[in-house]
Amino acid sequence: MSGALYASTSVTERSLGPVTISRTREPRVVMMCGPAGAGKTTYAKRLEGAGWTRLSFEVEFWERGITTMPSADLVAEVAADLKARLLRHVAAGNDVVLDFGFWFRRQRDEYRTLLAPQGIEPQTVYIATSLETILSRVGDRHGRRADDWPLTVRTATEYFGRFEPPTTEEGPLEVVS
Repeated sequence: MSGALYASTSVTERSLGPVTISRTREPRVVMMCGPAGAGKTTYAKRLEGAGWTRLSFEVEFWERGITTMPSADLVAEVAADLKARLLRHVAAGNDVVLDFGFWFRRQRDEYRTLLAPQGIEPQTVYIATSLETILSRVGDRHGRRADDWPLTVRTATEYFGRFEPPTTEEGPLEVVS
């Protein structure tokens, strides 16, 4: 990979230091999937606690001092950085959980295409949560940390309505309800 891919590194990436390549098995990648407030981060943090590397737009924004909805240009910059970090981690043999949301099939397909040359077929973990449950969680978000972005009832409802649930036609799928 070219050095240009790593020109914009986060605090987390800079603190990783050298990554040792270990190939006793192929690395695993999980794409967390579900609407805002579904519980994706809770699940992803369990994997992180078990030694997986968790990559998150919200954490990256927080580390950059962004606490409100970022511009499209910044989202694109962070997306490029996270893709480069994902490829670096899987090349090193690390298991990675992508705590993103993957609301649309085209996003899930984009990451499958990105990982295919590495021989990795990511698993989608779909957190199937009702709108009622999501709306009950909205009041618990106060914007005090990276995984605590405020969410209004209106926004949560709009996000829920736009979400495209994954199907088994896309590839390995685990549905958690």
